[in-house]
Amino acid sequence: MTNKTEFYRELLAQAQSLVSDETDPIANMANISALLFDALVEVNWVGFYRVLDGELVLGPFQGKVACIRIPLGVGVCGTAAQTITTQRIDDVHQFDGHIACDASSNSEIVIPVQLKGDTIAVLDIDSTRFERFDQDDQNGLELIVRVFEQSLTASE
Repeated sequence: MTNKTEFYRELLAQAQSLVSDETDPIANMANISALLFDALVEVNWVGFYRVLDGELVLGPFQGKVACIRIPLGVGVCGTAAQTITTQRIDDVHQFDGHIACDASSNSEIVIPVQLKGDTIAVLDIDSTRFERFDQDDQNGLELIVRVFEQSLTASE
């Protein structure tokens, strides 16, 4: 892979282009999931879980079938949503309360999506490789989530 900073700069530009003229959040989640699934190496699942009625509910994604509902505070996704902090987990099997939707996943990064101070979704990315995500990945992916958040505020 080329320099990660440049890689994520290009990916960010593509994400901005995808969401800049679209106000529907589900459509934007779908395109961001597809973009990331296609561009990132060694990932086996990319998608969103939406906060609905106090729990996470499966949204647009790329990959194998997934868990449909996750309680807030449970697993990596529920923890990210509840604490409003990115969870970058090198070995999901060591994460207390990990939910194994796909037993082949070994590492994961989950980034909360916020609108007006409320967590409305999380971006979840899984990999079969241990320690797949580093600080550069986290920084780049958080910027992509910020672009998605901006599309949400633009639609109001």
